[in-house]
Amino acid sequence: MKYFEIEFRIEGAGECLQDARDILAAMAGEAGFETFEDTDSGLKGYVQTELFDEECLNNSLADFPFEHVTIGYEKREAEYRDWNEQWEQEGFEPIVVDNLCVIHDGRHLPEDMTDSMTAVEIDAKMAFGTGTHETTRMIVGELASIDLTGKTLLDCGCGTGILGIVALKRGAESVTGYDIDEWSVDNTRHNAVINRVDERYTALLGDAKILDSVEGKFDIVVANINRNILLNDMPRFAEKLKAGGTLLLSGFYTADAESLKEKAASLSLSFVKGKSDNDWTMVSLLMPYC
Repeated sequence: MKYFEIEFRIEGAGECLQDARDILAAMAGEAGFETFEDTDSGLKGYVQTELFDEECLNNSLADFPFEHVTIGYEKREAEYRDWNEQWEQEGFEPIVVDNLCVIHDGRHLPEDMTDSMTAVEIDAKMAFGTGTHETTRMIVGELASIDLTGKTLLDCGCGTGILGIVALKRGAESVTGYDIDEWSVDNTRHNAVINRVDERYTALLGDAKILDSVEGKFDIVVANINRNILLNDMPRFAEKLKAGGTLLLSGFYTADAESLKEKAASLSLSFVKGKSDNDWTMVSLLMPYC
């Protein structure tokens, strides 16, 4: 998929530069941005070309809450390259989540791994989706803490397939996942094979519209995507959730949790609990029986 690289210049912030960066990142997230990195003069952000809402960004910058701070930006198409070449070559250190699940690359295993831990091998072709990110870890931890025996799960934006694979290896009956990126779908299928769960994992290429062709409803729906997509696609998630089913959402900042909970309430979904890690948040929602 194609991305814009936006370089923001923050002027007049002085000692409050980092605070200005944090607020800017939250505002840019409203315009579709996914990732950021600090620069000497401000912030660099990346957003999918199809999801970039430039009008929203400009309106947010016009209302920036710091007096005497001005923000300008330059937009360019991000250079296409293998963003994770080094990651692929070196792999990653094993990640233990709540002493219940260990995620590894097949080359590095923890010395203190126990038989009670669910081991999931992920072919390290992308950093995001191996468990290094807070949002992935929170959902993995939640899935590992509940009884999944015989459950069906839908993974919206499956990435590497890690969430569905964790569920299958902890007793889920079947998983359906989808992603808009062809590479992600292929990687999910590959990771399902190396974890020997491929016969129970169906990976589809497309966005949330593909759910119109997916039969049946699910016990659990998970979506680890950015805030804007979650708000837009939540009605479809709710339609695919069984009565008494659980919807797990992450991929957004703590400051955005209320807007997602309000959207969920409008769809008759009840808030069960939330969890935060380094300003990232996960919420668990319930579809009532009546």
